[in-house]
Amino acid sequence: MPVELAPGLIHHPGWMDAAARRRLAAEVAKLLADAPPFTPTMPRTGKPFSVRMSNGGPLGWVSDRAGYRYQPTHPETGRPWPAMPATALAAWTALAGHPAPPEACLVNLYGPGARMGLHQDRDEADLSAPVLSLSLGAPALFRYGGLRRSDPTRSLRLRPGDALVIGGPSRLIHHGIDRIFSGGDLLSEADAVLPGLLPPGGRCNLTLRRVTPPHGEPHA
Repeated sequence: MPVELAPGLIHHPGWMDAAARRRLAAEVAKLLADAPPFTPTMPRTGKPFSVRMSNGGPLGWVSDRAGYRYQPTHPETGRPWPAMPATALAAWTALAGHPAPPEACLVNLYGPGARMGLHQDRDEADLSAPVLSLSLGAPALFRYGGLRRSDPTRSLRLRPGDALVIGGPSRLIHHGIDRIFSGGDLLSEADAVLPGLLPPGGRCNLTLRRVTPPHGEPHA
């Protein structure tokens, strides 16, 4: 059953069963064969992220010294991004509640020691659409707060197969990943996800985003 963590922040525990997770993992492996993972860097400092990334769809999110942005091509190969995984698109249709399709599917690859600091997803022109997150591999500790970075935060363990909708009043909340749980009962499944693309105990997270307003209309 879905759980409303905050207005517009909806957790769907175990939304993908084992068969759906295997299907999505196979689709992601095909995507990564066409668009190899790259290591983004922080604007200005050039410090590398601890998470490797790739994208599917018409647009992909990248970060380097020039800043955060969406672009239609892979930053290293120069080729257009491959199509989004069909299983991820089906999840958007079922859960996003938005009339327009997503334009970017960001694939985050976490090793056991990787993390993602608190941040807002605000590089999209259309903030009326939610961000949809899908989890594969090892569980992770997801931390979320409010619209201000200084707001109190709470934590939630995201497990493989979980879906998370970040939308409505929560669309611009600060959120991040504090740690990856690379041991325990789910270790065998985590190690089986994307072999050769993730280290043992790694995690794969997909986030689907709508970048531009539908039909080119300006977003108020």
